[in-house]
Amino acid sequence: MNLLKALAKVGSMTFVSRILGFVRDTLIARVFGAGMLTDAFIVAFKIPNLLRRISAEGAFSQAFVPILAEYKSQRNFDETHLLINRVATWLGLILVGVTLLGMLAAPWIVTLIAPGFRADAAKMQLTVELLRITFPYIFFISLVSMAGGVLNTYNRFGIPAFTPVWLNVSMIAAVLFFADHFAEPIKVLAWAVFFGGFLQLMFQIPFLKQIGLLPRFDLHANDDGVWRILKLMGPAVLGVSVAQISMITNTIFASFLDTGSVSWLYYADRLMEFPTGVLGVALGTILLPSLSKAYAGSDEREYSQLLDWGLRLTFILAAPAAVALAVLAAPLVISLFYYGKFTPLDAAMTEQALIAYSIGLLGLILVKILAPGFYARQNIKTPVKVAIFTLIVTQFMNGLFIFVLPLKHAGLALAIGLGACINAGLLFYHLRKANIYQPQSGWLLFLLKLLMALSVMGAVLYFAMGDTSAWLHFGLMKRLLYLSGLVVLGGASYFATLMLLGFHPRDYIRRVNH
Repeated sequence: MNLLKALAKVGSMTFVSRILGFVRDTLIARVFGAGMLTDAFIVAFKIPNLLRRISAEGAFSQAFVPILAEYKSQRNFDETHLLINRVATWLGLILVGVTLLGMLAAPWIVTLIAPGFRADAAKMQLTVELLRITFPYIFFISLVSMAGGVLNTYNRFGIPAFTPVWLNVSMIAAVLFFADHFAEPIKVLAWAVFFGGFLQLMFQIPFLKQIGLLPRFDLHANDDGVWRILKLMGPAVLGVSVAQISMITNTIFASFLDTGSVSWLYYADRLMEFPTGVLGVALGTILLPSLSKAYAGSDEREYSQLLDWGLRLTFILAAPAAVALAVLAAPLVISLFYYGKFTPLDAAMTEQALIAYSIGLLGLILVKILAPGFYARQNIKTPVKVAIFTLIVTQFMNGLFIFVLPLKHAGLALAIGLGACINAGLLFYHLRKANIYQPQSGWLLFLLKLLMALSVMGAVLYFAMGDTSAWLHFGLMKRLLYLSGLVVLGGASYFATLMLLGFHPRDYIRRVNH
C-alpha cells in the first residue's frame, strides 16, 4: 500500500468535510452571530465532543486499534470478528448508560464546564436544554469511531474520513430549511447534531457488512482481547482526559470573560481544525495501523522509518499552514464569517484568537504523529505523564496570560498552542531516549531549506493581501476570489521554492505491506 496515496485520499475526504464545516459555521455566524445564543450552543455541543475525544477517538481508539491490528496480523478472521463483536457489545451498553446519565445530570455538567453562565439564568437554562438534545451524539459518534477503527485497520481509510460530512450536511440543512420552524431557532442546531450522529453511524454500517465485520451482539465477558483493551484504556482515559481538561478550563475561563469570548475561540478553533484534521488526523489515522503492524512483527527499522516519514511530511505541510493562518488571519475570518449578525468586533476578536492558535499549530499536529509512536507499542503511560505535565504548564500560562498580561481570550488560545508545542517536544524526547525512533540523515539541511521556503511564502502573502481593513468593505464574491488567489499564490511560491531547493514529491512515496 502506498502511504502517500492513502494520505492524499484521507486528506481529500477530510478536506471535503472541512469545507462543508466552513459553510456550516459561516451560516451559523450569519444567522446567530457571536453572542449568548451561540455561546450556549457551543458549550452544549462541546461537552459530548469532549467525551467523544476522551472515549471514542481518544482512549478507545488508542487501545483498540493496536490490539485489532495484532489480531488481524496473527490470528484468523473468525477470532478477529469475535473480538469486534464483544468490544462493540460492551461499548454500546456502556454508552447507553453514559448517555442517560449525561442527560439527567445536564444542569450540573453545564455548571462545571461553564460556571460563568450561572450569572445569566436564561443563558444557563438554554444551555441545559441544548445539552440534553445533543448528549446522545456521544452514543452515535463513539460507535462511529469504533467502526472507523475497524475500517482503517482493513485499509478502508476513505470511508471514516468522509463520514463527518454527514454532520455538516445535517447542520447546514437545519439552518437553511428548518430554523424558521422553531420557536427558539438555535435549538435546530442541537437537533441537527443528534441526527448528524445517527446519519454517520448508518453510513458506515454497509461498509462493515461489505468486509464481513458487522458486529453482532455477544455479551461474553471473559475475553482476553477485551480485557487487554480495557487495561490499555485505563491509562489512555487519563491521558486523553488530561489533554481535554485544557479545553474545559479554557471554556471555564472564557465563560467569565466578555460575552462572545466562547464564540470567538470557537470560530478561530474551527479554522485551526482545518489543517489539523486534513493533515494531523489523516496522518495519524494511516500511521497507527502501519506502526502497530511493524511492532507486532518486531520490525524496528520499518517502525523508525515510518515515524521519520510522518514527521518530515508534517513539517512540509503543517509549517506553511501555520504561517498562512497567522499572516492571513484577518482575510480568513472576514471572508468566512463576517456576514449578518457577525460584527467587526467579532471579526477582530476572532482574528486575535486565530493568530494565537497558529503559533501552536505545528505542535498540535506533531502530537498526532508522535503519540501513535507510543500507542502502537501499547505504551500509553509515557504520553499520559507528558500530558499531565503539559496540563500543569498550560494552566500556569492561562493564569499568566489572563491575570498578568491583558491577553483575555487570545491568551487562552496562546496557552493551548504553546502547551501543544511542549507536549510534542517531550514526546519526541522520550521517543529518542527510549531509542524507539532513529532520525534519518539530512534533517538539518531539510529544516534550513524549509525555513527559506516559509520565509518566501510569508513575505509574498504579507505584501499581496494589502490593507486588511479594506476587506471589511468587499462583497462576498470579491472576498472569496481574493482569498482564493492568495491561497494559490502562497502555495505556488512555497512549493516552487521547495522544488528549486531540491524537494520532489516522489521522495516521499512510502509503501507498506498489508
